[in-house]
Amino acid sequence: MVQQPNFFGAIEDLRALADAAHAKGALLITVVDPISLGLLETPGACGVDIVVGEGQGLGCYPAFGGPLLGLFACRREYVRRIPGRIVGGTVDGEGTRAYTMTLRTREQDIRRETATSNICTNQALFALAATVYLAAMGKTGIGQVANLCVQKAHYAQKAVCALPGFEPLFSAPFFKEFAVRCPEDPAAINKRLLEAGIIGGLPLGKEYPGLENAMLLCVTEQRTKAEIDALVEALRGA
Repeated sequence: MVQQPNFFGAIEDLRALADAAHAKGALLITVVDPISLGLLETPGACGVDIVVGEGQGLGCYPAFGGPLLGLFACRREYVRRIPGRIVGGTVDGEGTRAYTMTLRTREQDIRRETATSNICTNQALFALAATVYLAAMGKTGIGQVANLCVQKAHYAQKAVCALPGFEPLFSAPFFKEFAVRCPEDPAAINKRLLEAGIIGGLPLGKEYPGLENAMLLCVTEQRTKAEIDALVEALRGA
């Protein structure tokens, strides 16, 4: 299983990873940021077998960490081994467009003791919100959002790393998250940023020993140039 983009925001070479997995007789699972797919090559085209992800970014509010919206897709040959439901389009007896349940693998339904899941929650509200968001944005809109994320994140990274003591942690291509090495403890920097009304980056030292002076920043399409510039000036002051 590989995250794309990875935890540090860097873009992975999915095609090479899929080839390596398949050479060993394994399947490759990718955890995706769905917005990134507005620009990146699709996992399926890279040879990935199963794709999962978090759909909260598809027009759903943060809500202090939940509820969330899971995404799950796979190649056709595995479709009857996955949990959940698949709805297909059809027409009724009068030729009117209609939808029908084409696959449902709920434990309380037909499979009973042989079910592949134990799904007892209902995230229909977020599923509906994501559907409305995707329908409103369309392929072009999602591409524009993804492009804005890339452009603004790279603008922010370049500006932050131009400050004394800051430098990029990695040289790999990135989407909207990027890691930087700081001139001092990120927790102290974040405290001063918060005093300026800015939520800082994620200190990396706790999860990654050796990166005590590094933080992970994220810039999405919602951040304006003025806000990014304000962050840079606050870091300069800190």
